[in-house]
Amino acid sequence: MASSDKDISYGELKALLAKGSGLLVDVRGKDEVDRGRIPGSIHIPVEHVERDMSLDAAEFQSKFGVVKPPLDSSELVFHCQLGRRGAVATEKARSLGFTNARNYAGGYKEWSEKGGK
Repeated sequence: MASSDKDISYGELKALLAKGSGLLVDVRGKDEVDRGRIPGSIHIPVEHVERDMSLDAAEFQSKFGVVKPPLDSSELVFHCQLGRRGAVATEKARSLGFTNARNYAGGYKEWSEKGGK
């Protein structure tokens, strides 16, 4: 399987967020998130992805304040600082049945460099 169907570009992510749809999950550590984050993202550290993405819809919404995406959502995106943890999180989500989950491979580093913040 090509990585292209698992990765989302800066431009695609910006368009998705501009639409106000999709769910962007920041899987970095709390200290990293505290230094800056992509607006609209929710924080689930990579080590908690399986646990938190397995919550039922009501628990998920209660914990994160957003609607849990359906398993077939093509608008579920994970990101970290540089892309590696985001890829791990994307694989974890896919193993839970989120078959179209994607990784923003550019990560927060690219986002902040391109002035997205």
